[in-house]
Amino acid sequence: MVGRTKPFSPSDGMLMTQRTITPGFSAHHAVFSAMTLLPQYPRLPEIPATGILWVLVSDQGVAISKGEHPQIFAGSGPSQSGMVEYLGHIGAAPCYAAELPQGAQLPEGWVITGVRELYGRVPDRDLAVAAFAVRMIGWTKTSRFCSRCGHENVPVLSERAKKCPACGLVTYPRISPAIIVLIIRGEEILLARSPRFPAGMHSVIAGFVEPGETLEHAVHREVREEVGIAVKNIRYFASEPWPFPDSLMIGFVAEYDGGEISIDNNEIISAGWFGRDYLPGLPAGMSISRALIDWWVEHKSPVS
Repeated sequence: MVGRTKPFSPSDGMLMTQRTITPGFSAHHAVFSAMTLLPQYPRLPEIPATGILWVLVSDQGVAISKGEHPQIFAGSGPSQSGMVEYLGHIGAAPCYAAELPQGAQLPEGWVITGVRELYGRVPDRDLAVAAFAVRMIGWTKTSRFCSRCGHENVPVLSERAKKCPACGLVTYPRISPAIIVLIIRGEEILLARSPRFPAGMHSVIAGFVEPGETLEHAVHREVREEVGIAVKNIRYFASEPWPFPDSLMIGFVAEYDGGEISIDNNEIISAGWFGRDYLPGLPAGMSISRALIDWWVEHKSPVS
């Protein structure tokens, strides 16, 4: 349960009081939620010969068919051997991601495209599967060897994991929790600009949760570090998996509670208060950051 917290000051360190609030006032649709992929365990030790849905992965992109309605599922895997990862089942069909080795030939009429570029071109279900395929091939690459003894890992058939046959260490896909928060002051919201953003684009404050922190601690710390202000009345909004490469974004709405904007000139290079009638360039509609802003635009009144 997400708590409402009192903003901290340097005098009280990281100690904060909490009281329960009602979470989840948003019906945010997380486009990268791969809920249609249903893993079946224990999975087969060998890849079936027929009936497979293949997603062909090349670096941070996937192969799609050309045309007005591109497809992400190929009828066969790559002709050359590469890394393969079981994703789950879609209906009765097992779905696998296969890495395209350097120089591998694509099926006729297929091209490689980045996952972000698929937004709006394929159904959200396919977008989520494509992103998950890229993420799982990336995990397979980074978990090939045991981080404790260096022995080559083997797949665990009973869950999504790798196990070292030498020392027994089990490795799971990494998930990096991050907070993202919309800050409201009267009829304005705080939007900031990162040096990584496209020209003119602003967004809400976000940052990774550090060891030993609650989500509320992370909200207070990130806001203070990046823009120098205090917030209060933190309320849970929604969450989404963000596969670039492995984040879980936990969204919040908070109220301004004092201080002047002071940017860090590192993560943030500009920030300001914006009303509904003069918003800058905003993030793409596939992101929870845009969902937070759109919710506020439609909300028409401050959070009580």
